[in-house]
Amino acid sequence: MAMRFDPDRPFSRDEALAAGLTTGELRGRQFRLLHRGIYVASSAPDSIRVRVAGALKLYVPSAFASHTSAARILGLPVPDQGVEHVSVFRSTDRRKNSDIISHLAPGSALVTTWQGIRVSAPFQTFVELAGLLSMVELVAVGDALVRRGTSSARDLREFCAAYAGRHAVAARRAASYARDGVDSPRESRLRLLIVLAGLPEPIINFKIRDEDGAVLYRFDLSFPGLKIVVEYDGRQHAESSRQWRADIRRREWLDNHGWRLIVVENEGIFTEPRVTVERVYGVLAARGCPDLPRVISDAWRRHFGRPG
Repeated sequence: MAMRFDPDRPFSRDEALAAGLTTGELRGRQFRLLHRGIYVASSAPDSIRVRVAGALKLYVPSAFASHTSAARILGLPVPDQGVEHVSVFRSTDRRKNSDIISHLAPGSALVTTWQGIRVSAPFQTFVELAGLLSMVELVAVGDALVRRGTSSARDLREFCAAYAGRHAVAARRAASYARDGVDSPRESRLRLLIVLAGLPEPIINFKIRDEDGAVLYRFDLSFPGLKIVVEYDGRQHAESSRQWRADIRRREWLDNHGWRLIVVENEGIFTEPRVTVERVYGVLAARGCPDLPRVISDAWRRHFGRPG
């Protein structure tokens, strides 16, 4: 039978019945349950966009996806918590659902539309996440926000400085560590590990140019005055013979020009952070870093899991 709605988009049980479907058909293989009373065609992709759109079907039109749901719609690096977050402006519009957390948003909350879905505006999402994420995770979100190119780390800091809502202190602290030009969440974590250990902050995206000004090499994190590069590498092996040869030429150039390369893998961030801190500290000391502290700060330990 012809439907008057698109089954590839989330729809309510009432909409399905109004279109002529039966309860038995809704329970069949042709459809799947997204949230209580909300369905979609089984052939529709299981995407964050579909799940969030389905959650919003349970709320008033002014409701919007917030917190980690907004962040995932916006493409920000946050964990999937297995639940969706929806914010409303009136307490009477909140709903109870086992897989949806509803929030009461202040009237000043900033809302935008992204890919056809109402979501918290980017900086609004950042301050919402301050109550859910660790500081390191939140800094990675801040770096990702400014990487989009529509704002700067300074813009984020100014927004958080003026913000007076819940978790404002946590938001301001994380924003103070956000930087322009950071390429990945792993790079954010590595930089923060170095900084929280009390070591000098590395330069982001330092470029080596040839005589004509063309970029020869770009270093994610470095101490150019000391000719030290600190680099995250999550690859388990060279992706191709071409990439392998390029890596060899790059390492030879670094060696020939007196640069020291410190490569940090996943373990060096998540399971052996102490080893990474000591490696960087040792090379900085050997190169005569003038701003090096006498001892490594323990502040990093509160934010980087179990020490290695």
